[in-house]
Amino acid sequence: MKVKTWNNQFVEIDLPENTLGNLMALPALIDPHVHFRTPGSEHKESWITGAEAAIAGGVTTVIDMPNNIPSTVSTLALKHKKEIIDAQLKTAGIPLHYYLYFGATADNLEEIKKVKDQIIGVKLFMDASTGNLLVDKLEDQEKIFKICAELNLLLAVHAVTSAERAVELAKKYHTKLYICHVSTNEEIGIIRQAKTEGFEIYAEVTPHHLFLTENDHERLGTLGKMNPPLHTVEDQKALWEAILDNTIDTIGTDHAPHTLAEKNVPEAHAPFGVPGIETNLPLLLNAYNQGKISLEKIVKLTSLNAKKIFNVKNNDWVVVDLDLKREIKNENLKTKCGWSPFAGLKLKGRPIATVLKNIIYKM
Repeated sequence: MKVKTWNNQFVEIDLPENTLGNLMALPALIDPHVHFRTPGSEHKESWITGAEAAIAGGVTTVIDMPNNIPSTVSTLALKHKKEIIDAQLKTAGIPLHYYLYFGATADNLEEIKKVKDQIIGVKLFMDASTGNLLVDKLEDQEKIFKICAELNLLLAVHAVTSAERAVELAKKYHTKLYICHVSTNEEIGIIRQAKTEGFEIYAEVTPHHLFLTENDHERLGTLGKMNPPLHTVEDQKALWEAILDNTIDTIGTDHAPHTLAEKNVPEAHAPFGVPGIETNLPLLLNAYNQGKISLEKIVKLTSLNAKKIFNVKNNDWVVVDLDLKREIKNENLKTKCGWSPFAGLKLKGRPIATVLKNIIYKM
């Protein structure tokens, strides 16, 4: 049947002609920030369950982070990770588009040179990380910014308290910089100024920082523990303003599942991270129905901008019913961890089918 697209055209999608609802076809989502926990933590997520969760959220392209066990910081580790992913996606029967970040360390610059044509970019943890990925000395950070500029590699940074330093280093070396999970008004100010100066600096925001604040922490407990943490209502307002004025370029879910058993411990011992890949689009569609964001802006944040920033192609679709109302329920989630910080929310607007490489997955 012919389905109207977000930009007032039509696309032919093999849905039953009697499919009802206020249907709209959007470009399938690109999630530039996921942790599918493979290798090393498949009890939390695998590329089988991760792919299923992605499809349920209208996502057909993901970019996975390197903080695995072992970390993806060597040629051998990258090769091994790709082999596992390909095998798991084959088992799932879901030909998900995927790209991988390579982790930067203080002493793997030569490895970065070797894998530059096999990766989407380099990930640098400037002030917090798991495993052996923390690089907090300025001299080491400078070397990484410099080599990424020389190799024309995008450098993604986790810089919760180091955004200003990251921007200054990007300016110094003319590095293509992607700042992950921006969450504060202060960061927004730094990034906005750098953009006005013409530097190639991009900013990502997560759905949990857009739709939750520190006021939700008491209700969520450790299920709301993530890094960077939930912030104030004023910070959240700044993020939405940054979306409207194009300071924010993408929405990356930072999908980082942990089991409930791992989360249900005292706060100090609970791991950071929440799942989000399959609830992102419903949350955004609900915001659209509330008049908070346009469909055009959703498409730019979840697909079009990422195509340009990461130079990736994706001709897939997600069909949504803009009027469909459903509650987020843990038991309906595809992610292996089986829970969401948004459980219990009743949202208007849901994906009903995802088209990946002409294969239609109906929800």
